[in-house]
Amino acid sequence: CINYYKTIKTLLDMGGATGYSVSGIVLEVGEGINDIKVGDQVACAGAGVANHAEIVCVPRNLVVKVPQGVSLADASSVTLGAIALQGVRQANPKLGDVVAVIGLGLLGQITVQFLKANGCQVIGIDLDQKRIDKAKECGLDVGVKIGVTNPVEEALKLTTNHGVDATILTAATSSNEPLQQAMEMTRKKGTVVVVGAIGMDLKRAPFYQKEINLKISCSYGPGRYDPEYEQKGHDYPYGYVRWTENRNMQAYLELIKEGKMDFSALVEKEYLFTEASTAYQELKGDVKPLAVRLKYSSAQGTKIVQETTYSIAPRQIKNKINVAIIGAGSFALGMHIPNLKKLGKDYNLKAIVSRDGLKAKQVARQSGAEYCTTNYEDVLKDPDVDMVLICTRHDVHADMVMQGLRAKKIVFVEKPLCLNEKELKEITALVKETKTPLMVGFNRRFSPHVKKIKKLLENRETPMIVNYRLNGGFIPRDHWVQGKEGGGRIIGEACHMFDLFNYLTGSKVKTITTHGLTFSGQTKFISGDNIVTTITYEDGSVCNLIYTAVGNKKLAKERIEVFSSGYSFVVDDYKNLETYGLRGGFKRKIVDKGHVQELIEIAEAIKKGKKMPISLEEIIQATEISFEVSKKILCE
Repeated sequence: CINYYKTIKTLLDMGGATGYSVSGIVLEVGEGINDIKVGDQVACAGAGVANHAEIVCVPRNLVVKVPQGVSLADASSVTLGAIALQGVRQANPKLGDVVAVIGLGLLGQITVQFLKANGCQVIGIDLDQKRIDKAKECGLDVGVKIGVTNPVEEALKLTTNHGVDATILTAATSSNEPLQQAMEMTRKKGTVVVVGAIGMDLKRAPFYQKEINLKISCSYGPGRYDPEYEQKGHDYPYGYVRWTENRNMQAYLELIKEGKMDFSALVEKEYLFTEASTAYQELKGDVKPLAVRLKYSSAQGTKIVQETTYSIAPRQIKNKINVAIIGAGSFALGMHIPNLKKLGKDYNLKAIVSRDGLKAKQVARQSGAEYCTTNYEDVLKDPDVDMVLICTRHDVHADMVMQGLRAKKIVFVEKPLCLNEKELKEITALVKETKTPLMVGFNRRFSPHVKKIKKLLENRETPMIVNYRLNGGFIPRDHWVQGKEGGGRIIGEACHMFDLFNYLTGSKVKTITTHGLTFSGQTKFISGDNIVTTITYEDGSVCNLIYTAVGNKKLAKERIEVFSSGYSFVVDDYKNLETYGLRGGFKRKIVDKGHVQELIEIAEAIKKGKKMPISLEEIIQATEISFEVSKKILCE
């Protein structure tokens, strides 16, 4: 528990969120939610959403109505109840079964009550006599204190040496002993269910000889960790998945309503929200409460706070481009923010925008941004913001680009610009109408390797052949990049290569041919991730892209070969440039795909009143190629 206390304290110090189980009164409902209304009492689950806070925003499938007669105080334990209930479901106990529960912490105590409600005889095993006594108050039949009585011998004695029908492990320890004991005390063809975090290195003999069914319980139940279920609200069919995490939550509250589950009996202390620090300090003590509840003032009549900005370090900086970063994901954190700080003579990080307010605040503090907000409109209305740098998921790029253009902000959006031709036409028209600068993050053309080739071939005598091999690695079908949010890897990533072809040739596209791999039978691989595309240009140049996800990751990701006018060039993973027939090759210790140079040239264009480094026509051509290639693959 001392380690847990340290973890919580560190999280709080960083501005992070704690908790994953709450109850309260609905203040607002989102679009399409018809079965829950303002004023309803609900219970919510989920780390990162059902936080210890006065106001939370929770996806529909992680919310259940609180039945009449159940207090909000009891309902606040809904996550713990669902976790314990899923563990019992995995054990599948029958009326009259003997079940052992190893670990009588909070989950173990709830599990004991479920098993008693199911008509089972229950043996509870723990190191702490106080927890054994508490479980007995709630119906436990036999308590075994580790260190005083051998739990395996006791379980065998109580079952005339047959062994218990099932053992549920709700302990938290790195030791392998609890699991080994569970195997030894469980009968032949019985079931062992792991709910808690325990050591899993067990001896084979008891497991093998008894043909024991070992199960790992997945948190609240089916749907947990599935973004389609939890975040997008796609429920599993009732007839095929009877007990989802949401239905487990509902069942737990019904058990409380019927008096078959008494959670209040397990709560040893309750604190007001203002005393939360004291509650967490309790975890440091030698005598720790079994359960502590945090109580908030009533939410009745509360209005959602409309203030979405938080000032971090306000300051006046002249002669710099004030940038607002939209989307505080890994790419913004790992690439753009460090590069903007490196180019501090040109840029000032004005604001961080993220739909996750805590993350926005944390990133703003770490990066030295002036303020953070959860509302994109805040930076669009801010007269001091010169440029918005959009780093969100792909499906919102087009809308955010158009909002930025209408607000007369310089727009720099990471690729892709948009996901379909309709969006492209609307953006093109808006750029021409507003005459607002637009830049897309096609950074590879700014790498020193590609710029060197472009310079050496500026007076080329022949068309060029370019061969680009991208060993992209496997991305599963359920990853956001492959779905509606990402638009697929051709539109989402191969657009980089198409822009590079356009840059090197400086010509208009003439023809496009594309072929993808054909897979027989079921496979994890996707045809659209494994293509060969050949593009011919009006100047006679031919560019070829091999994009694959079936290669080995030990091979470097990207390799470019360029042939023209008796010269050859090879770029190896944006580290080395080899030249043949001309001098100018070089080697770098690190990969340089042009991200810094891209920002340098953008700053120069803005300060000198020039056009963006990539013209609108070039942006349109690269984007249209990606649409055409993607369409051809779908039609094969």
